[in-house]
Amino acid sequence: MINQIKHAIQDDYPDDFSHCYGCGRLNQEGYHFRTGWDGDKTVTIYTPEPQHTAIPGFVYGGLIASLIDCHGTGSASLALHRKHGHEPGSTQEPPRFVTASLHVDFVKPTPQGQTLKAVGTPEEIHPKKFKIHTEVYAGDTVCAKAVVTAAVMPAAFTANN
Repeated sequence: MINQIKHAIQDDYPDDFSHCYGCGRLNQEGYHFRTGWDGDKTVTIYTPEPQHTAIPGFVYGGLIASLIDCHGTGSASLALHRKHGHEPGSTQEPPRFVTASLHVDFVKPTPQGQTLKAVGTPEEIHPKKFKIHTEVYAGDTVCAKAVVTAAVMPAAFTANN
């Protein structure tokens, strides 16, 4: 498994769509989640800050849900981009997705002070919709399991329209 995302799909989003609190590279206050490929799996790596605490020693569940949410839409973008023959860093602008549904099961408390890794498996369920099956790890321990259904962003919201 990789420990660093060299070129994330979020790096290629147009500026108009780079303000998300979770994954927006232009949001100074945001988390700056970055999602890339590791073989046929998608990966987002993030180290929570001390303020992301639920109770002393454990990460706030809302951060985990945000990580999964942005990982899911980024993973769907990666999957459709690859299906069209492109990879992050190509000259082609990647498709943008919105969250249609988010289901998270918190399996174990997530310890503070560890880097988290969301690992996803994309599943195409429609030409414009993907399910991303995700597990979030702290070290070797699975802390959360989730499914995000992501839909291609409606044309009315894209930067080109």
